[in-house]
Amino acid sequence: MPHTRIKKRLHNIKMKHPQIVEIKVRMDCEGCERRVRKSVEGMKGVTKVEVERKKQSLLVTGYVDPDEVLDRVRQRTGKKAEMWPSLPYDVVERSRPYITATPEYVYDKQAPVGYVRKGHESPETSNMALNSSSATEVKYTTAFSDDNPNACLVM
Repeated sequence: MPHTRIKKRLHNIKMKHPQIVEIKVRMDCEGCERRVRKSVEGMKGVTKVEVERKKQSLLVTGYVDPDEVLDRVRQRTGKKAEMWPSLPYDVVERSRPYITATPEYVYDKQAPVGYVRKGHESPETSNMALNSSSATEVKYTTAFSDDNPNACLVM
């Protein structure tokens, strides 16, 4: 019995500061969102729960252990959940591309005669806008499909 008291005291000492835990969870509908929210709301130490379905993220604030929150979401929802990927601030700053205030205009030799494009754009990125609309349509049509293994279980 004394051993468990010491363990609880150490756990309480370790969790003096509230933590923010951000988890990436795939959510397709309001039912999935509700299920994810309810899986964490009842946890001891949770003070705030935010679910953003468009970002596919769950933000939990409180005196909680991040690994316990992650395990709870996985067990209660049956969904694949992982910690939101985050990089240290200095790594992000070093990898950031520098953009000039006035982009240079470049003559594109592969384009039709007289075609001029901005220097920081590449032909691949300009074509991505055309291709992304069809990818979005495919995402919505297969979200509730029987053939999709990641489809919503609620609907």
